[in-house]
Amino acid sequence: MTNTLRSTLSTGEAGIAGTGIKPWQAGAALAGLGLLASFFYVRSKTKQAEAENPPQGRFVTVDGVRLHYVERGSGPALVLLHGNGVFASDFQCSGLMDKAAEHYRVIAFDRPGFGYSERPRSKVWTPQAQARLLHHALQEIGVDSAIVLGHSWGTLVALSMGLEVPDFVRGLVLLSGYYYPSLRADVPLLSGPAIPLVGDLMRYTVSPLVTRMLWRPLTKRVFAPQPVDARFRELPVWMLLRPGQLRASAAETAIMVPAAVALAKRYPELKVPAVIMAGTQDKIVDFGHNSERLDERLPDSDLQLQPGVGHMTHYAHPDKVLAAIDGIAARVGESVYRRNPQAEALARASESGT
Repeated sequence: MTNTLRSTLSTGEAGIAGTGIKPWQAGAALAGLGLLASFFYVRSKTKQAEAENPPQGRFVTVDGVRLHYVERGSGPALVLLHGNGVFASDFQCSGLMDKAAEHYRVIAFDRPGFGYSERPRSKVWTPQAQARLLHHALQEIGVDSAIVLGHSWGTLVALSMGLEVPDFVRGLVLLSGYYYPSLRADVPLLSGPAIPLVGDLMRYTVSPLVTRMLWRPLTKRVFAPQPVDARFRELPVWMLLRPGQLRASAAETAIMVPAAVALAKRYPELKVPAVIMAGTQDKIVDFGHNSERLDERLPDSDLQLQPGVGHMTHYAHPDKVLAAIDGIAARVGESVYRRNPQAEALARASESGT
């Protein structure tokens, strides 16, 4: 070791620039300042996102949990359950909610922890726990039966409702669902923000920033092989990156595989009709391992594959999704009358003599 190197090391050990601060202490201080700056930035963006995107619907409190939901239209009840990472507005952006509201009483919940719904940490929010909570919420707002549609993670909740309260659920429409356990690289990668203490630090500081940087490739993969739908970009990104939303998303990623294990053995018990829809080019959930397999095991199901479509089936073909809903409604005895604005305008003109 040269005299110069010894001198440098000696200086580092003695302190930086004569201050007595060791290099590791300076590094820790800089990291702390970085985390503090990230915390204030995330808090500012969260407040801004919520101010610019206030709740659009109503609130109902059941079993000690405050839930937010959006309701449109009138007619037979149709419940929409969104996937992981988004919230009820996903169905509005896709256009499915407005189309369905022409005939149905459409109710789209922010599932626990997403959007403006609470997610108490005292409970593990399995699909069964969410199904019970949402069933109670629907009863509270005067719904005594409904067709239930779930997308992605929401299909597990929809199936749980169908299994737990078959007299309440008239039928199921399942979009791009994950139904059977499999090895998934995203589970260890995306579950971090759900870990107590360490996860709390992450989701209030670095996790929102990292996710924001990766937002474009993440959304491209969700929509692939099709381009990201312009309507999806209407979802406010920072509403999806808020610390509470990230915790809910990470928790659902962490329990996804065990949730599928618990439910899979019960699928043959399902007594309600189901339409299973999936894209054949889904990069998130393999349709063969999940949708085709589920169709083979359900007593009463109709598999509808969408060639060339990825994970976001309700954006790719909302009309086909609506036709599936109508098919279930017709099967369970609900008359389907779809509004025709042009015909209504002609009828009004005829009645007025113009």
